[in-house]
Amino acid sequence: MYSSVVGGIILDPSMMVIPIDDHMVHRGHGVFDTATISDGYLYELDPHLDRLLASASKAKIHPPFPRETLRDVLIQTAAASRCKDGSIKYWLSSGPGDFHLTPKGCTGPTFYAVVIPAGAAATPGSHCQHIGGVRAITSTVPMKHPFFAGIKSVGYLANALAAMEAEARGAQASVWVDADGCVAEGPTMNVALVTAAEEGGGLPGGELLVPAFDRVLGGCTAKKVLALAPRLVEAGLVRGAREARVPADEARRCAEMMLLGSSLPVMPVVEWDGKPVGDGRVGKVALALSEMLRDEMKSGSDRIPVPYS
Repeated sequence: MYSSVVGGIILDPSMMVIPIDDHMVHRGHGVFDTATISDGYLYELDPHLDRLLASASKAKIHPPFPRETLRDVLIQTAAASRCKDGSIKYWLSSGPGDFHLTPKGCTGPTFYAVVIPAGAAATPGSHCQHIGGVRAITSTVPMKHPFFAGIKSVGYLANALAAMEAEARGAQASVWVDADGCVAEGPTMNVALVTAAEEGGGLPGGELLVPAFDRVLGGCTAKKVLALAPRLVEAGLVRGAREARVPADEARRCAEMMLLGSSLPVMPVVEWDGKPVGDGRVGKVALALSEMLRDEMKSGSDRIPVPYS
């Protein structure tokens, strides 16, 4: 763990603590992000760090260090952990100092980072992508306002309740539908859909659609999927890909549905609200995307070697 309160990297778990008066703890005034560690490389650290700083700006948190220093701290923390596969989570907070609502009395913003080995923080249901996909439900928990949905803050109560609702209903994933009846996102992952051909109108078939980022968090994996989409087109798996506002009733008729996130990176959905998605099996686009993203993590250009030595 790294803590700017301590002023360095901590290897003793008993010292991996956060002050109770840190406003991230008692007011939720903090933002976070995560980067994957794969085979000794940090994957997509820069896009995730940029998103952290964008969230911090919206949350009016001024980082204690310049971007390059934050980046170097994360690389050094990953190296000190000796972890070759897992993730590094990091937080920017308005800081400790008192228990008031605003950070006026805080001593200054804080930065924390924790390395988590693979398997120690697995996404619920992630194993199911290898045994036929997952079941999803439409969450009844109110989703965040678009302004707050676009900030990756520590205020994850709605996300936790939506995930708990899925567990209580025997599902492995939850999906939000917004006030306009369009598919939004999951509690920790973006949604992607492959449209089915329909007679008499509706969405054209064979498109890969990701719900537009104007009302949900702009996922780094979802953006990577859109960047990789031309390969899917070349392979004849889809005819195009784009962000879109997708009505839920049209989404329910899709050929494939999947959730996208850094930790998996693809979780196919084969059942939604008790009804099969497409033919009820993991689709060829989900399988191809999973392979492409894993290849990117192993040999793509967005990798930074961790200097363990």
